Amino acid sequence: MSADKPARALRRAVDGVLLLDKPAGMTSNAALQTARRRFNARKAGHTGTLDPLASGLLPLAFGEATKFTQMLLDADKVYEAGVRLGIETDSGDAEGKVLATKLVTASEAELHHALTRFRGEIEQIPPMHSALKRDGKPLYEYARAGIEIARAPRRVRISELTLLTFKGERFTLRVACSKGTYIRALATDIGAALGCGAHLEALRRTRVGALDLAASITLETLEATPPAQRDALLAPVDTLAMNFPRLDLDPAAVRQILQGQPLSLPRDTPPCDPIRLYGPDGFLGLGQWKEDGRLWPKRLVSI
Repeated sequence: MSADKPARALRRAVDGVLLLDKPAGMTSNAALQTARRRFNARKAGHTGTLDPLASGLLPLAFGEATKFTQMLLDADKVYEAGVRLGIETDSGDAEGKVLATKLVTASEAELHHALTRFRGEIEQIPPMHSALKRDGKPLYEYARAGIEIARAPRRVRISELTLLTFKGERFTLRVACSKGTYIRALATDIGAALGCGAHLEALRRTRVGALDLAASITLETLEATPPAQRDALLAPVDTLAMNFPRLDLDPAAVRQILQGQPLSLPRDTPPCDPIRLYGPDGFLGLGQWKEDGRLWPKRLVSI
């Protein structure tokens, strides 16, 4: 290294969760790397990507919290979606090529009626412009090459579908859904049900599992926070596992679990996988009650 080139600062061991309000137009990985640089963190990861088109809640994990990112991949999500009627695009969103333009005559009452078809368990065909893979290649690469691939419908769950605003050709929805739900596909399917076509114009994620957008911060806030105070913006490591039940252990049981040994539990204890484990000094990680009545360590933090 030349004498006039400063050495790169060593990455720090940073543990915790940043609830980020990702801006629209930025990829999840770009948001992650920006936040990682601001914390100068040694290890970081996200809990599932949020489309570049979308804004909203993107939980980012640092250090020991990266061991629990999988916990949110299967979590239910909540979105606010802006839909434009009368225009169909090849991608199902505002960034796609316009395929057709149709007259919009649907009333608010007709829209309410159409929405009843999309609540509960439904089948949804994934869009071609998605990251699902076929023969090791994401579908969006086929789509960009003009190749249409047959896709099997997938079963998803829409637990809430509420009309928030209606302004003729545009409306907004609150959607609570299971993992694997494509809001773009939902928008286009609603447009098809109304007979005028539609595409997703805007999307904002407001909830992931038990985590809420109200507790998030923007990249601008992170940038404006003095470096010495940024760690205070992080939520605890166990934030990503708050959906699971909690079990507090005494010091002897803590030692046993940390040595990888199971704990004997009463035979009538119902199996639970996973469960949050805590000792006198705080969060230990996740355990699993198995049918043999014993509690086994599953994923532990380094302490």
